[in-house]
Amino acid sequence: MLTRRSFLAAGSAGFALCASGLAVPVRAATSVQVAEAIRLAMYAPLYVAAHMGLYAKNGLDVEINSAGGIALPIPLLLSGRSLIGVTSPGMSVNARREGASIKNIAKIVGGVSMWAIARPGSEIASIEDLKGKTIATLKFPSSTIQVPTFAINKVLGMTPEEAGITFLELPPGAQATAVKEGRADVATAFEWDVSVGVQQFGLEPVLSLADIIGPTCFTTAMATQASIDGQPEAMQGFCNALAEAMTAMHADHSLLPAVGPRFFPQVDPAVMKSAARNFFSSETAIPTTPTISEAEWQSAMELELGGGSIAKAEPFDEMVDNTFAQAAASEYGA
Repeated sequence: MLTRRSFLAAGSAGFALCASGLAVPVRAATSVQVAEAIRLAMYAPLYVAAHMGLYAKNGLDVEINSAGGIALPIPLLLSGRSLIGVTSPGMSVNARREGASIKNIAKIVGGVSMWAIARPGSEIASIEDLKGKTIATLKFPSSTIQVPTFAINKVLGMTPEEAGITFLELPPGAQATAVKEGRADVATAFEWDVSVGVQQFGLEPVLSLADIIGPTCFTTAMATQASIDGQPEAMQGFCNALAEAMTAMHADHSLLPAVGPRFFPQVDPAVMKSAARNFFSSETAIPTTPTISEAEWQSAMELELGGGSIAKAEPFDEMVDNTFAQAAASEYGA
């Protein structure tokens, strides 16, 4: 364990080497490729950790790249092109059922950071009000379909089809336009799309799906068992950075919009500030710790089953490795 005394002793030794003219060896940072499903504001702890230099602090040179879809980080993990994937935990379950050995090592999103947005005066205020409506979404297996499907079943006890609900599947960014033009009654969206819909299209949030679903490990960081066994220091450093970023974000809400210039240069700063208010009005969206509880895993499995993205749930003990997240939370958590 690094104590203050050992830190000072190491510093004194380094100074002595410099004074003697000998170079102090610098340990090269470990390169880590992170494949995220798509670039989303709700993955904010990933970006804040980079913004604050926390990956570098833990000896990592992290590059975060968008895979382009919820299922696409898995092939990158299995091919070795990425060390860590960030996506829905259901994707790790599907991979396991195909014979892959993948574990979820950290929680990135702790609740369903999704809202329904509609035109003013829509009178949509509950799941019951969605009956007979058209909902603009991203394309399946997007969570923008899975989450309302699950919520409809949970609250109404029926499928969307039985409730007369139609999903209008669209490319990213087209949901708000469909609602404004009247092609859809409501859109289910993440941030920044919610705040963009409000500021640029005159829409309003009418329903928070987080309040319906409750705490869950909505998005997780995952890795193959081979990578976990082969690079435990990288896994620990990654989780350390996440834990410290989460703690910092809850202490300073301005850190979320601060990542904009680097990770969301096309997003209006006013939109980002609005989104930050929405995120921190939820008790679950931005986690306070990267650890995944068994209750959160069970909730995620119910959500994925209800939304149709998995055919069968897999047990917590076989799918989650909290070793690194627990150590990080102990050291850096709030």
